[in-house]
Amino acid sequence: MVEIHLEESDRLDWALKAFKRKIAKAGILKDLRKKRYYVKPSEARQLKAAAARRRSRTERAR
Repeated sequence: MVEIHLEESDRLDWALKAFKRKIAKAGILKDLRKKRYYVKPSEARQLKAAAARRRSRTERAR
């Protein structure tokens, strides 16, 4: 659980930036995007293989 403790003197824009930073670091947004809709196991394997091919192509190009 991500928590941001504020005092009376804290600015709202600072609190929002800190909150976004902590959520990104915790990987919550990434997880939400991944679980937005159901992906069948066979489709997940295909996506994973395609991502691996893209990664290997870019690594070979370097």
